[in-house]
Amino acid sequence: MANSATNGSSCMQPMKSTSNGGFQGDNPLDYALSLAILQICLVVLVTRGLAYLFKPLRQPRVIAEVVGGILLGPSALGRSKSYLQAVFPTRSLTVLDTLANIGLIFFLFLAGLELDPKSLRETGKQALGIAFAGICLPFVLGIGTSYVLLETIAKGVDRMAFFVFMGVALSITAFPVLARILAELKLLTNNVGRLAMSAAAVNDVAAWILLALAIALSGKNQSALVPVWVFLCGFAFVICSIIIVPPVFRWMAKRCPEGEPVEETYICSTLAIVLAAGFVTDAIGIHAMFGAFVVGVLIPKDGPFTDALVEKVEDLVSGLFLPLYFVSSGLKTNVATIQGLHSWGLLVLVIVTACLGKIVGTVAVSRFCKVPWNESLVLGFLMNSKGLVELIVLNIGKDRKVLNDQTFAIMVLMALFTTFMTTPIVIALYKPARKAKKDDYKYRTIEGKNPNSQLRVLSCFHSARSIPSMINLIESSRGTQKRDALCVYAMHLKEFSERSSSILMVQKARKNGLPFWNKSHHADSDHVIVAFEAYQQLSQVSVRPMIAISSMANIHEDICATAEKKRVAVIILPFHKHQRLDGSLETTRSDHKWVNKRVLDNAPCSVGIFVDRGLGGACHVSASNVSYCVTVLFFGGGDDREALAYGLRIAEHPGVKLVVVRFISEPDPEGEIVRVDVDHSGTKAFLEDEEFLNELKKNKANDGSVNYTEKIVKNSEETIAAIREFNHCNLFLVGARPNSEVALALQRSECPELGPISGLLTSQDFHTTASVLVMQQYRNGQPNYSNSEMEPQFSPDGSEST
Repeated sequence: MANSATNGSSCMQPMKSTSNGGFQGDNPLDYALSLAILQICLVVLVTRGLAYLFKPLRQPRVIAEVVGGILLGPSALGRSKSYLQAVFPTRSLTVLDTLANIGLIFFLFLAGLELDPKSLRETGKQALGIAFAGICLPFVLGIGTSYVLLETIAKGVDRMAFFVFMGVALSITAFPVLARILAELKLLTNNVGRLAMSAAAVNDVAAWILLALAIALSGKNQSALVPVWVFLCGFAFVICSIIIVPPVFRWMAKRCPEGEPVEETYICSTLAIVLAAGFVTDAIGIHAMFGAFVVGVLIPKDGPFTDALVEKVEDLVSGLFLPLYFVSSGLKTNVATIQGLHSWGLLVLVIVTACLGKIVGTVAVSRFCKVPWNESLVLGFLMNSKGLVELIVLNIGKDRKVLNDQTFAIMVLMALFTTFMTTPIVIALYKPARKAKKDDYKYRTIEGKNPNSQLRVLSCFHSARSIPSMINLIESSRGTQKRDALCVYAMHLKEFSERSSSILMVQKARKNGLPFWNKSHHADSDHVIVAFEAYQQLSQVSVRPMIAISSMANIHEDICATAEKKRVAVIILPFHKHQRLDGSLETTRSDHKWVNKRVLDNAPCSVGIFVDRGLGGACHVSASNVSYCVTVLFFGGGDDREALAYGLRIAEHPGVKLVVVRFISEPDPEGEIVRVDVDHSGTKAFLEDEEFLNELKKNKANDGSVNYTEKIVKNSEETIAAIREFNHCNLFLVGARPNSEVALALQRSECPELGPISGLLTSQDFHTTASVLVMQQYRNGQPNYSNSEMEPQFSPDGSEST
């Protein structure tokens, strides 16, 4: 950072905002707007690239942004003076710092929205004890370390302010970063996660109070009373905010009804209030971010208004402006100032002190509260994460001349190290044993269920697009003669991200850590799930909506765990392709395909993949208007029997006509069919098929809703021709693993998880408007058909690699 004054009386000329263009002789890099655009683009490119590289290590994005800032600064690329003068000249840093601090103000506002004061009031003694130990011991050790630094590399600074800054820097826990780490590791809703979040919330509030004290002490005051006045005015601001802010935003929230878009006036008013609060605290002498944080904390968290605020602000702030703050920090960080064994020894001392204070203090209190050893260690390392909040403290100390270049660089590296090590160590230490099953439930398939017993179905969906067809499928499955014959768990699959909205939603999860739906909070209800609640009111089906929020790499764990806990007989998943207007199927997100394949491999029950071609149209079809023709293509095998068993359930509905087509293969004299061993227990499977079909013929002989027919085929051409005869139905029911040579001859490699028959029905060569439900029967201990070896390798965070 160069001084504004240069030789003699000449002053640095301010940059003009816009240029006339290169054709008129202007260099765009000499103008503020063009240079700011270049800087922002460079920052986003570098930080996003590093975030992608760090994903396999399951590091929060803040690590990539801090490292990116250091690389763009004098520690790496900044060693080239020509680069530094061209891209980050001294006279442009005011504009960059201003944009970065605007982003910081709104990020702290979002961080305040994540922090619920109600949770602080409900904090138990364990969390309070952990938070107290996690602040006091590191603060004391930080002051002890300060004496060493003051005698070596930090001579001449204000001793009292330096003590407080060092104590805060070592005792702070980054609440936003910790929340993201816990949510990514699926620890947010278990005992360890709840303790860590509660303790971190208390720690966060205490750290901001201490930081306000540190800022007051570090001002260029002329009197000893100035810090006192600054602190008292800050306290008065908080009291006034507590009185004014909540009623104002409750009034706004009442005028934002559920399901209606929030008016732009309220959003703009909120942003103006945030900036005004920042102006007041900055005028007091604390920092503008404090005002924004206080407003965010005090805004009521109930209702759609908070979600709308987060949605409007978070992407622009977190994705564009906040990385500028890390670059601004990186431009102040010069790792080259750490030279010699003495300086590197001080770095090790600071890291050891920071880790020792947090981990020992947290573990000691946790063990006193009878928390198990491994959970106590995990809590210690979780509370030791720093991240963005640490950088805020250090930057303020740097700007206030409390921390010099070398001390600042040491503290930034300490923050990086402690945050970077959190995730790998927690993964290594904490491997919670899977809860023992209470008792193994009997009905994991539809075939083996008593027809008069309740059928439990877990129906999953990613978006509102598949809701009408899914509800129509459920409606046709319930029948009308037996009440409560069908129980449906409707699970909305949502991808977890580092956005504040994801954190807010995950924090509302049930305490058992499973996918959740809290019916007592209708104001927070998901508009997609409202459709299932409305359907339940109009039918005799018991519908229990829930939401699963995980990364696409491990959301199948939520699906399988819920299926086992709820003792469902079948999981219905949406196909990863959706129908276009011309009738063809297109892939929207390829990772949905791998979710389906992992569920097929790990499901504790039968699985159905629903290929939706608009079953029943774009709206719910009432029971009296249901009129479907459902065709079961039966080749033999457990999956085909499962499909037929589900078809018989559907046939109980008076508006459904079931057509069962059994394919019998005859040896082809020309040898077009290559014989393969389709099942090592082929005789047993054949006998089971015959027994099942004989039972069907016996029970449904006089039932007009079921039509049984047989087709004798010799080769694949005859098989396709026979299937085409029934392509005017509404729904095909097929098995994924048919026990038939003619069926296996149709095998297509595009979607192997569907099997050969479904691969034909979903191919572009087969023209039909019928939807397809592909069934895979649960076979305990037997390999599944989904060919998991074909699946690409995923890093723990979900990124795909070859």
